[in-house]
Amino acid sequence: MTTHTPDEDRLDPPGDPAGDESLDLESLYRDSNVADALESLERELVGLRPVKTRVREIAALLLVEKLRRQVGLHAEAPPLHMSFTGNPGTGKTTVAQRMASILHHLGYVRKGHLVAVTRDDLVGQYIGHTAPKTKEVLKRAMGGVLFIDEAYYLYRPENERDYGQEAVEILLQVMENQRDDLVVIFAGYKDRMDRFFGSNPGMASRVAHHIDFPDYSNEELFEIARLLLDQMQYRLSPEAQDTLRTYIDRRRAQPHFANARSIRNALDRARLRQANRLFERRDRSMSREDLATIDAADLLASRVFADAGAETCPSKH
Repeated sequence: MTTHTPDEDRLDPPGDPAGDESLDLESLYRDSNVADALESLERELVGLRPVKTRVREIAALLLVEKLRRQVGLHAEAPPLHMSFTGNPGTGKTTVAQRMASILHHLGYVRKGHLVAVTRDDLVGQYIGHTAPKTKEVLKRAMGGVLFIDEAYYLYRPENERDYGQEAVEILLQVMENQRDDLVVIFAGYKDRMDRFFGSNPGMASRVAHHIDFPDYSNEELFEIARLLLDQMQYRLSPEAQDTLRTYIDRRRAQPHFANARSIRNALDRARLRQANRLFERRDRSMSREDLATIDAADLLASRVFADAGAETCPSKH
């Protein structure tokens, strides 16, 4: 009778990594440049902790899958189509750009570029117009990431003459058949995206990752403003810092508030007012500090600080 030791009974699969000290996940992480993409995401985007955590989790999955392939452990490629939900100005497009970079560095897409579109780029206005439009967009996006903003507008069941369903059907086919060469990210308001996926079960079954982007807090919006000004080599005077905090508190209570996008717009208008303020005193000497400083007056001129009647006019914010 022949006896077997436990080690003899264990059948290792081809390429089993047991005891292989050359498997270094940290080196793979650094060499793939994924570290740079994640660090830039952390550095450039304020807040969004749940979003950053989910992006890191996806990156970790892809890194481990790449290491598994290197040692002969083959599995079906992880599904990568995504849904980004949240209000305007919460960083969805920026995160999509970083995701495209991560996917490229890990070899999941060939080019790593981002093609951002809306319904108008995909859906035609007459019979026979939608298919070529949609296919042209898909051709441009191949090898990278297709980002479809306000994706729920693709599906309008109340309009029998709408051609959006044709675009949806083409997208479904490509998402399934060419998922190794294209990642699609759908984006928009959460409630509308939920209805969109509920009305398109085939689409919902192909989207594996749902990431919700929370609104920024007042303090996060203030920090975003400071980062934006620093990038443009401006600074806020002490009085302007207090004024900006008040501006943020008032502005976010008004209609059509778009988080970081609204703050960027406010700073652009403050720069315009600062330039005009300096121009009006051009006969006097001015310093480098004058050129770099946003004063409280540059913010107080906003309609946000006017009476309640003026505050209701979003076009003047």
